[in-house]
Amino acid sequence: MNSKDDEKHKVEEGEESPSHSQQTVSDDDEIDYSVKPEFYDPELDDKDEVWVQKKRGGRTSDAILNCPACFTTLCLDCQRHEKNVTQYRAMFVVNCKIKSEQVVAHLGSKRKRGKKGRGSSEAEAGSDMGKTYKRVCCSVCSTDVGVIDEEEVYHFFNVIPSES
Repeated sequence: MNSKDDEKHKVEEGEESPSHSQQTVSDDDEIDYSVKPEFYDPELDDKDEVWVQKKRGGRTSDAILNCPACFTTLCLDCQRHEKNVTQYRAMFVVNCKIKSEQVVAHLGSKRKRGKKGRGSSEAEAGSDMGKTYKRVCCSVCSTDVGVIDEEEVYHFFNVIPSES
């Protein structure tokens, strides 16, 4: 027998594959949309809002920070960096893990600036001189999201902000 005869033989015996079935039914045809699903709560957004406000203690935040890989919430209360608008700092975080074994040293950078910024750049470099940071990652997917300094302030630079 050749392959066409094999297919005819299987069809005759009732062993038809689902891809050749004439009675394929869509999942949408089986769903009864007149009944509200058990897992839907129309008041859930309001409950979440109350929970977030309670966690913040009445303070406002520049953003809610999320992991860029798995969208897990990392911070509910943070401040946006004045110059680098994609960077944030915070003291209280959730779902973050400190990689104690990975220390990053920041030795300060010597930048040449115009006459206007000369004094401030020296002060900034002096204040950052010799600081050490530890890497911070998402506790769910282990994506690096920022660092924590010696004063236990988190500095986030690889996050997705959303309006708070």
